[in-house]
Amino acid sequence: MKIRAAVLHEMGKERPYTTSKPLTIEEVELQAPRTGEVLVQIKAAGLCHSDLSVIDGNRPRQMPMVLGHEACGVVVELGTDVHDLAVGDHVVFSFLPICNHCMPCMTGRPALCENGLASNNKGELLGGGFRLEDQHHQPVHHHMGVSGFAEYTVVSRKSIVKIDPTLPFDIAALFGCAIMTGVGAVINTAKLMLGQTVLITGMGGIGFAALLGALAGGASKIIVADVNQEKLDKALELGAHVAVNSSQADAVEQVRDLTRGGVDIGFEFAGVVAALEFTYNATGRGGKTVTAGLPHPSKMMQLSPTKLVADERTLQGSYIGSCVPVRDIPAYIALYQSGRLPVDKLMTHKLGLDDVNEGFERLAKGEAIRQIITF
Repeated sequence: MKIRAAVLHEMGKERPYTTSKPLTIEEVELQAPRTGEVLVQIKAAGLCHSDLSVIDGNRPRQMPMVLGHEACGVVVELGTDVHDLAVGDHVVFSFLPICNHCMPCMTGRPALCENGLASNNKGELLGGGFRLEDQHHQPVHHHMGVSGFAEYTVVSRKSIVKIDPTLPFDIAALFGCAIMTGVGAVINTAKLMLGQTVLITGMGGIGFAALLGALAGGASKIIVADVNQEKLDKALELGAHVAVNSSQADAVEQVRDLTRGGVDIGFEFAGVVAALEFTYNATGRGGKTVTAGLPHPSKMMQLSPTKLVADERTLQGSYIGSCVPVRDIPAYIALYQSGRLPVDKLMTHKLGLDDVNEGFERLAKGEAIRQIITF
């Protein structure tokens, strides 16, 4: 079938994206689902910094590629050997397909799925190869096994989670990345305990999701840090206890003074090495520093092994919030439905597919938390 999709042909185009238009809306050919795959009509998709990092070249990927990894939709057609879904089911995508039989999957760490990572790195589906072609019958790569900036997509069954059909699509899309990553980093990776103090650096969609997760998880003091004052003000509105401008020379000392020597858990979501170093230095003795930020692979941070040892510190990465998507996405949706995880407050803009470049320029300028494309 022929579909409209947002295709990236070249990374690193100059801003403003409203002028350079890195994403072009094109008609591409989508093949039918194969064994173990599902055809889904996309209903909503979020604009995430991980998409922006491909556009600006910080996360190099194969070109051309249909971007978009935070999305939801409705099942339209089932490939062979898919027996646990039905046409009409509502689903949220997981941007890491979980194979369930590699060693990390079998030992309880599906966020490290080896086969899912390999297929994502190739820009292919978990079953291998491509289901997208351009008008010249050349393959178009899949983004994170999803390619959600399109009217329809074909994905592995292991890339989707069935959800409550009463959940609005614009809300449901948020659970595919921002909520899974941010809340998961707090609950699964850091294992926040009631009464602990928290620092969250980088108030984008994932940082705000982590704020909601820390509030729901019972943190006693939540400090947020960013260089954007409007985002700090928004975080205070949503329940953060203290806001610190991390560009200030004494920002680390401010956090330490507020927490008697540093926070119990520091989270970094800015994707900038300086932000990670700030967060690590503001974490107290015996504390954890958790990062889900993804700077360019060439960037390195400085770390004192002596301090790491003498303070019994932990520096830990978090990918997809260390989640088990089939377990955690429905659980986080239930928290939203009970009023304890108000993720709707993270939405700042709704747009159409044709407005995608304007949306990414807004995101690059720091003028949005979560923008949702609706179809």
